[in-house]
Amino acid sequence: MNAYDVIRKKRDGGRLDEDEIRGFVAGALAGEVPDYQVAAFLMAVMLRGMTSGETAALTRVMLASGRALRVDDCPGPLVDKHSTGGVGDKISIPLLPVAASCGLFVPMISGRSLGHTGGTLDKLESIPGFATALDEESIGRLVRAHGGCFAGQTADLVPADRMLYALRDATATVESVPLIVSSILSKKLAEGISGVVIDVKCGRGAFMETLADARGLAGALEAAGAAMGVLVKTLVTSMDEPLGAAVGNALEIEESIRALEGRGPADVVSLTVRLAAEMLVAGALAPSVAEGEDLARRAIDSGRALERFERIVAAQGGRIDLSAPRFGLPAAPVARIVPAAGSGYLSRLDARIVGETVRELGGGRLRREDAVDPSAGIVCLKKTGDAVSAGEPLFEIHAATAAAAEAAARRLERATGFSGEPIARPSLIID
Repeated sequence: MNAYDVIRKKRDGGRLDEDEIRGFVAGALAGEVPDYQVAAFLMAVMLRGMTSGETAALTRVMLASGRALRVDDCPGPLVDKHSTGGVGDKISIPLLPVAASCGLFVPMISGRSLGHTGGTLDKLESIPGFATALDEESIGRLVRAHGGCFAGQTADLVPADRMLYALRDATATVESVPLIVSSILSKKLAEGISGVVIDVKCGRGAFMETLADARGLAGALEAAGAAMGVLVKTLVTSMDEPLGAAVGNALEIEESIRALEGRGPADVVSLTVRLAAEMLVAGALAPSVAEGEDLARRAIDSGRALERFERIVAAQGGRIDLSAPRFGLPAAPVARIVPAAGSGYLSRLDARIVGETVRELGGGRLRREDAVDPSAGIVCLKKTGDAVSAGEPLFEIHAATAAAAEAAARRLERATGFSGEPIARPSLIID
């Protein structure tokens, strides 16, 4: 296998066979294909795309690059959830304990921030002591004992995806549909699950900005799942404005806990409930989405989901105190309110600008080696459709320094728009 020939063939629009893909990936993992050639390959795929056959081949090659996770002896179905990434998308955090308290077993292998979007692992690691670097034995033990766990990829679990994932973030190739499909499904299939529910984000804060692109990705995921013999259910949801109010790692953990207490933002709670219902249907624990939603809401209202979250956090070494201010999570030294410059109805709250601003504050990465500030972030105090008066608080910035907060305030001036007429709230679930 000649890496140069593979790159050139894909650059020119050619179709790669499985042996070529396997050879290229194996060479990259062995260090025989340098990062700059892998980056060139990713860009060629981004620009030229892949056929469904190539995408399935890449998924198989990535899956075969490591060992599959074995979670044996679970007395219930193994089902997982994934999101394609958004701003303020903390849904996995309350969703896992809701699903687990309803009888599902969820070996949730998650990732870190990509581009302007947050990462579940970064959010969870803002909990003091919380460990996400788990080996396969620990993952299996936690899933069996508590119904689920939050973990990063182990060294042996789809190492090809771990390598490509980091380079995609640094090479502006995150949005490539074949790369997204192969990344998601190789990790999920390695978990040994029987089904997965995938939240495909659509809008300014998503990697799929148009509805056509989001539907295309959803279709590609379901088709690849069918080809690989696993049930894949997709929902297309809006990501024009941030999900919930909080954007930033510790801030999103705080909001997730409030959702499990039954007092979180309405959009966070409703999407958590809907995705839990879809998972319950996929696992044959609910005959319909409506009945699954009823089970999920009862898990929240009864306190069972919050208790399950506390158990999982403690089992993974984390420390939260539900009676402490902000639950004992890290707090930024600077908190600054940004007031509204005018009056009217909020007609636009640009999720991408908010996400990019949080990344600039240190809540995400500009380079893959960057450290993440767990306390940095933004709270959106108003959402699209809300009435706003001049001088009323619009954002709350959490920053390491006053200068960083000031720079963030200037960036956020471009994130909002106002109307003199009432604005309908956007629908959260599109398809």
